[in-house]
Amino acid sequence: MSQPSWFDQTPNWVWWSFFPALGGGAIAYAGAKSGSNVWIGIGAGFVAAAIILPSIPILSKLAGLVWVAQIATAFALKREYLVKTYPRDLPLPDDAKLFAAIAPYRAKVDINACSKNDLVNVLGLPIVYANDIDSLRDEGHIFTSLEELHDVLEIPNSTLKKIEPMVVFSYDYRQESGYSWKRINSMSADDLIGLGLEPKVAHAIAEERQRRGEFKSIMDIKKRTGIPFSAYRHLT
Repeated sequence: MSQPSWFDQTPNWVWWSFFPALGGGAIAYAGAKSGSNVWIGIGAGFVAAAIILPSIPILSKLAGLVWVAQIATAFALKREYLVKTYPRDLPLPDDAKLFAAIAPYRAKVDINACSKNDLVNVLGLPIVYANDIDSLRDEGHIFTSLEELHDVLEIPNSTLKKIEPMVVFSYDYRQESGYSWKRINSMSADDLIGLGLEPKVAHAIAEERQRRGEFKSIMDIKKRTGIPFSAYRHLT
């Protein structure tokens, strides 16, 4: 079942809410399926009301109101039920609001430890970004924040904002140097050599920057120079 059709459906238990006593049981069933004890209690309350109210003359007129409230409650809970029971074999929705609604019911994805499959099929990142993340991780880079994913890999902020509820980083950035990779854009080849880069690497970076302008990200340095990230990772 695709993402749109999942959220467009009306579960069968919602239709059962039209039956006075059975409808309460249907709401309780939805609570059991979605792990909500509150819903189970609400459903049980509607069942009890449907049985008790008609037998008490002074309260019998309330039975109709309770029945309407039961139906309204079922439809009000429908979207949250679909969110809570969203299939794990479906990728998270592209819609940012639905993504954020489902995220609390899913395990967080650790950018530094997850598989490429998690990046693509759980977070919904395009494969090009997943490949870049995997490439830098293989060379020993540890990501520390969403901002770094933007600065280093040029992943759009709109994409990062969407996946934010699902993402964690298993490394404390405060243990890293306070210097940013961006200093590469302002340093001469001699400065870079002084920071430990091999002369050949330092000159290649400086010359490429002079020819084509400042680097936009760590991945931009790697792609433009062809130099492995491991050669300058200590500057990031």
